[in-house]
Order: sequence, then C-alpha cells, then structure tokens
Amino acid sequence: MSFINLVFLAKGKHITILLALTCMAKMVQAQIPIGIELYSFRNQFKTDVAGTLEKIGKMGFREIEGGNTYGLSIDSFKTLLKKNNLTTVSIGVDYKELETDPQAVADKAKALGATYVVCFWIPHTGTEFTFENAKKAVDVFNAAGKLLKENGISFCYHPHGYEFRPYAQSTLFDYMMKNMKPRYANFQMDVFWIKHPGQDPVALLKKYKKRFLLMHLKDRKPGTPGNQNGQADVESNVILGTGDVNIAAIIKQAKKSRIKHYFIEDESSRSMEQVPRSLAYMNFLTTKTKKRGSKN
Repeated sequence: MSFINLVFLAKGKHITILLALTCMAKMVQAQIPIGIELYSFRNQFKTDVAGTLEKIGKMGFREIEGGNTYGLSIDSFKTLLKKNNLTTVSIGVDYKELETDPQAVADKAKALGATYVVCFWIPHTGTEFTFENAKKAVDVFNAAGKLLKENGISFCYHPHGYEFRPYAQSTLFDYMMKNMKPRYANFQMDVFWIKHPGQDPVALLKKYKKRFLLMHLKDRKPGTPGNQNGQADVESNVILGTGDVNIAAIIKQAKKSRIKHYFIEDESSRSMEQVPRSLAYMNFLTTKTKKRGSKN
C-alpha cells in the first residue's frame, strides 16, 4: 500500500492510523530538520497557547518558526517552548519593522533564541507590484540584513508570487535576487508560493543554489488556479504528497542545495489533522530516499 493510499485510509480509521503516522513522524528528525510554522495553528493559539504547544511537541516537532508570543511575555512563552522541547529557529517580522527599527528586530530575535529573521510581504498597492516596490525592498533588506548579520542573525525574504512579474527580459524576482547582497539578504522558499504563480521550485533551486536558506513545505490541491497576486484560498492547502507541488522532487533537489531548515506550513482549517500526516509523509519520503541511495 502506498503512503498516499494510507493517507486517505486514515480518514476512515482516524485514531489508529493517526497514531501510527504520529509515531512515524517522530522519526523524521533523524533525516532532515523538519520544523513547523506556528501560523499553521493560529486559530488554536487564540484559545489555548500552552495546549497547542504541547500538541506540537507531541507531534514530533523540535524546531519552530514563529515570532508571536500570543499575549504572553517572551520569558513565559520560552518557558512553554522549553517544556515541550521546542526551539525557535526563525521569526517572521513586518517590513516596516525592518525599515524603521532593524535593531529592535535583532533584539527580538535574540530574545526568542532565533538565528533567522524572515519577512513575508512587501507592501504594495492592491495587486500592483512594481519595479519601484522591488527596488525599495532591496535597499531595505540589504540595510536591515547588514545590521542583523552584525547581531548574529541571518535575514531571508519569503516571496509570495507577485515578484515573478516580467521585468527586463526576466522577472522582478530575478532583479531582487541579483541585487540583494548574499552576505546580508537571502531567501526562504515557500514551495506553494513558487508553484502558485506558475514557477518551478526545482528549477529555481537549481538556478539559485546558494540563495535559499530556509523552506516552507506546503502542498496544493490539484486543479487549483494559480495567479501572481499573492492570493490563494487557504483551503487549497492539502497533506504533503497529495497535491500538485511535487514535494518529492523538491526535497531531492533541496538536499543538494543549501537549505538549512524546513518548516511545514498548513494554512487550512484542517491543519491540526493534516500536519501530523504531512510530517509522516516527510519521514516516508526521506527514509525512502535514503534506502535508494544506499543501493548505489
């Protein structure tokens, strides 16, 4: 029986199969570092911070990407992380914070124990992302990235698709890649948000082998229409390996690149159910890859 069939069987035998998948998921940490983007459980955090972190720990995660302490002090939040054997690797920050007070960003990252800072969005009017937007962002990211590096923090930008609009025989993304200084500012690849605007994650990993340091693992329901507006129905997020993003091919290439940390992100209303199965798929995938490699 294939893993994909097992996933769908789990819908009918939820408890038994989910427990098995969770056990499988805990073994993935020995293969590649798989973390969780806490935004996946934003709705659960609204009512139960401690309980949600406990569930995350029990799923088998040890690394997180976050930044929000959900109304708790940083010290109280870190106490809960330690209790559940969770470590903050990366935090997300707002563009304006990087532009106006990058030192405060560095201080927050260090307080949470993070070694990476990620910006997820560049402000622009409506759906119009222009060269002027890209150029200003490059300046902001280079300047903030320099200060962050001086504080022992690495900076990455997370594209959302609007960056792939045409510019000078290439794209605005290519312009940003060329002009953001690698020693100060690099990228986090969200494989969904590379696929959604019509790009190929594997091709980009090959083209820019040393520029993607972090990765969001997210799959998309087959048949979902894409766009270059940075917009998508969150319910199009599906269990890793059951969508059209081709996670297996991406991981194969990502392991050859300089990806330092991977974070599962599931924005759907089914994240609590889907995330353990996605982590189990990553265990299946990396174990399968290892076995094949040992035969060569």
